[in-house]
Amino acid sequence: RDLYLDILLDLEKPSDVSQCQSCQIGEGKFCCLTCSGDQTFCRSCIVNAHQFLPFHKVQEWTGKCFNDTSLEELSFIWYMGHGGQPCPFSDDMHAWENIPMDAEANFSPMETVHGSTIPTKLTIVHSTGVFLHNVVWCSCPGVDCQQHLQLLKAKLFPASTTRPQTAFTFDVLNHFLIDALECKTSASSFFEKIRRMTNNCFPDTVPNRYRELMRVSRLWRDLMSRKWFGFAHNDEQKPDKGDLAWFCPACPQPGINLPPDWQARYERQPESCWLVSQRYVVDRNFTAQHMVMRKPQLDISLSDGLGYMVKDQEYQTHLSSAVESKSNHRTVNAANISRSNLRATGVGATACARHGCFVPHSIVDFQKGERHMNIDYSICNALNYHSAGIDSSLIIYDVGCQWSINFLQRVAQSKGLSVPENMHIGLDMLMGRFWRLCGHHSIRSPNCSTLLKKYKRALKGVDDTKSPFDELTLSLDPEKISIWKIDEKKAMEQRGEYLDIYQLQMNKAPTMAEIRLKLTESENTDTSKPGTVSWLITGINLEDLQDGLRADIRQLPTDATPGQKVSIEEKRQRLTARIAKFHETADAMTAGMDLGTATVHSDDPRFCYAGHDENGWGEVSDEEISEYIDEEILAEEMGIWMPSSDALALGLGPLQAEELELRKGQANDCLEKLRMALGHKAIIYRQYFRSANSTWAGTRSKQEAQRCQLKIDKCVRSYQRARSAMEGLGMDKATLGSLYQPISPTELSIDKEVTEENRFGQGSDRLAWFWRGNNASQGQDDAWIDEFYRVNWLKAKARWNRWQEELRLVRHEMGWTINWFKYHQNEWERRGGQATRPGHQAYAYQQVLMWGRFVEEAEKNFNGCQFIL
Repeated sequence: RDLYLDILLDLEKPSDVSQCQSCQIGEGKFCCLTCSGDQTFCRSCIVNAHQFLPFHKVQEWTGKCFNDTSLEELSFIWYMGHGGQPCPFSDDMHAWENIPMDAEANFSPMETVHGSTIPTKLTIVHSTGVFLHNVVWCSCPGVDCQQHLQLLKAKLFPASTTRPQTAFTFDVLNHFLIDALECKTSASSFFEKIRRMTNNCFPDTVPNRYRELMRVSRLWRDLMSRKWFGFAHNDEQKPDKGDLAWFCPACPQPGINLPPDWQARYERQPESCWLVSQRYVVDRNFTAQHMVMRKPQLDISLSDGLGYMVKDQEYQTHLSSAVESKSNHRTVNAANISRSNLRATGVGATACARHGCFVPHSIVDFQKGERHMNIDYSICNALNYHSAGIDSSLIIYDVGCQWSINFLQRVAQSKGLSVPENMHIGLDMLMGRFWRLCGHHSIRSPNCSTLLKKYKRALKGVDDTKSPFDELTLSLDPEKISIWKIDEKKAMEQRGEYLDIYQLQMNKAPTMAEIRLKLTESENTDTSKPGTVSWLITGINLEDLQDGLRADIRQLPTDATPGQKVSIEEKRQRLTARIAKFHETADAMTAGMDLGTATVHSDDPRFCYAGHDENGWGEVSDEEISEYIDEEILAEEMGIWMPSSDALALGLGPLQAEELELRKGQANDCLEKLRMALGHKAIIYRQYFRSANSTWAGTRSKQEAQRCQLKIDKCVRSYQRARSAMEGLGMDKATLGSLYQPISPTELSIDKEVTEENRFGQGSDRLAWFWRGNNASQGQDDAWIDEFYRVNWLKAKARWNRWQEELRLVRHEMGWTINWFKYHQNEWERRGGQATRPGHQAYAYQQVLMWGRFVEEAEKNFNGCQFIL
């Protein structure tokens, strides 16, 4: 560091002031900050050395330090034309040196004194700063003697065509375009950067040419667009709608990247007919950022409808005649408050759904909110863009359910709207998040990286889904598979309700509410007493309340406040009173029978969630549970007598039968809630907690996951109690074990087969038993397993087919991309052959080389992976 600092400071002084390192005669007191090295020059040598480097920054040695100066102050003269030499048509090019500089104001730029042209002080903006130069114009006769044309030939773009006082180098204009594209730099920020580069200490002293930059950059962008798209090679051909904008090279475009006989070729391959279709996504932006500054009239006149935005006048004509049909999803931006200064509240656009490229001439302005007439215009322009011969399209729109209802009717009633004949329009509705996923953008430069990623992902998808599908198929009954194949074929052909084959088609196990209703309706029989079902439900609920109270005690901190302790004591008192009342009712239900010992339920420490680690189960010791328990028996430890507490008691058969049915419903409900809680927790971790981009979001997600874990804890404890009661009621162990197996902590993890629908292998037998069974009778359990495998086999096959189709489509897209490059290469080859001017020919063949490199690069990267018709 110290060595580098010493060298940097050494560069602040000249190596030899006494002698110019160029002529070895004059005093070397000038240096250039832009040139490399630390050479010093005399006055005349540094001017001569920078005859063709007019945008270098020079300094002068004052005797103590270097001070900024300029070539203009050193009498540098910039001669227009003739290789930097004076114009031969001027009599005495140096006669102006004897004229006082204040006399320049009395002459126009082209006036001459004693036969000499008076220089013009010109402000020139370059990428490295703003410079002042004395410019002497060429006096040769002819049209090219006009000053703005002389500047253009010197690669300087004039800010005016009459008396230019400011010019911009081609370099700074290209720099501004790239800055705006890649860095989203505004014109004001860009020019402030240039001023800061000119004079970092006093940028306000640098001439402000922001307004000139705004105008010239639009002219430059228009010229470059016409040059890039070949319209400079044919004066008779004028750009039409969207002709100055790129579209997706990987999308099928008849006449461009499809062969002339593509329809006949695809007809010979029926499995590939669906590939040649339009796939568009529609979305809108309500931020209205484009309306912060009024749209410049210069832009409208130069590129109206030639790029991505629609033609203004035709669009306004459509809006004035279209019938208004507002969307129920209409959103009005806060900018709409100032209606007098607002033209629109956002923009809407149609883009390629697979690659996210905007369709040229399809971006529209909204008027005080999104309406169907806006989207209709955008979609119709997209459907008609290079679609000759394509008869199918897919529109992805998040509010398409409403937009599509009368779309074709609105098109028929409008004079400015149309859709291609015989085109079938499909519709899909996805949320606006899809728009971000596809990364909407206009094409900046054609490249093949995206298609290569898609190809590799498709190959992996085919490999990952084929093996599990084959293994699953071999393990299943061929007769069942043949039936499922028939159902699949019918669903693919007729769709609609037939697609329900991909959903489970069996009823769920009966819930406690359903069992309670059935038992209540039969209470008036000879074997039952009125109110027994309600009484049993009360007992089950009291057990759940005890579970909840014990959980609340576990959640108490070691330094619990008096208020927290009081809350626990109040819950105990209320629960004690309810248990006492329940036991009083039990005497009436059992006709005063001497009841046995009530069941005292204790928590399994393996399933007692401590609330500190959301990933696991915390073990709670007896000391922690009884920290706030007195010597007397508290509510959470009281035994609640139920018929299952005394299975050998005589005369309780009807009560025990009713409790057994209710316990089945309790277990079914617990398992259903357990599945939901586990799935909810998995979704939280996958979508929110792991992708949280702030501490607040992570904390909220963690708290939500903890609440899910507490629900899981409660469900497991309630299920275990129901299972224990069913065992106490004498339920057959074989039936109990097949329908209501014990739950272990290892089974409470989440498998991707359940939480990720697009993952392969969902038909495997690795899931916990409560995911595979439905807790009904043994026969229904077998039927459910068949249904389970039927759905998973169909989904596994669909996933494999999906990746096969993706692979086939990507291979075609690779071929279409290469053809797109070849199309532009051939077009420039044709333009070069027809051009008559040497400059036009040279540029055309330069473009041929560029597109040829794109072809070579694509073929090398794809390496034969593409599908070529």
